[in-house]
Amino acid sequence: MTTASLPLFPLNAVLFPGLVLPLNVFEERYRAMMRELLKTDDPEARRFVVVAIRDGHEVAVTSPGMPDPTSVPERGPSAGFGDAPLDSFHSVGCVADAATIRERPDGSFEVVATGTTRVRLLSVDASGPYLTAQVEEVPEESGEGAEALAEGVLRAFRTYQQRLAGASERTLPDDEELPGEPPVVSYLVAAAAMLDVPAKQQLLEATDTASRLRQELKLLRAETAVIRKLPSLPATDLTTTPTNLN
Repeated sequence: MTTASLPLFPLNAVLFPGLVLPLNVFEERYRAMMRELLKTDDPEARRFVVVAIRDGHEVAVTSPGMPDPTSVPERGPSAGFGDAPLDSFHSVGCVADAATIRERPDGSFEVVATGTTRVRLLSVDASGPYLTAQVEEVPEESGEGAEALAEGVLRAFRTYQQRLAGASERTLPDDEELPGEPPVVSYLVAAAAMLDVPAKQQLLEATDTASRLRQELKLLRAETAVIRKLPSLPATDLTTTPTNLN
């Protein structure tokens, strides 16, 4: 099992392999992380781990989107996460490759990262200017029946989109535009579905692709049944815009 020590970026969100994560970085501990990553000449080596927060809270000025100007950030690498930061995070996160790190004149950063590999947190170190974690890779196993399940999930997802957005069939992607590989399908649907963080985290932690797809099939069918009974839903345009993990 591959292990590594990587910078840790906690969020109130779940990152999946293959999905893009835009970040606006304002807080000093994460600015320090980005400055350190920029010292690496190879952009492909600018890696950090995104992990969803279990307890505690994410400091408001470090989040996808613009900061809260009224908030006063806590200080220190583990601020907001208690004396045992490992207990504040879910045990499985995702390695992110920072393809783009741009420093603004005010010292904040605009970052675009892509999820690559699932990892399990073994320990968290708060002795430096930002959190780091010792992690081990979580391999993606296929599981039995993944191909057939992926086809079923795509059909269920298209129906879910139609119900949620009130879209006609022609407004949704053509079949050739949709992914075919079961792991890609499973992660794309997990990211695009309107689920809360615990539900998304459960999908990230699935033991294999087939298990994730089975969970998604149940969730999509249940959500579609609920939507069918509702006269209207807010923010229905979310299903017709490009997916990212804001």
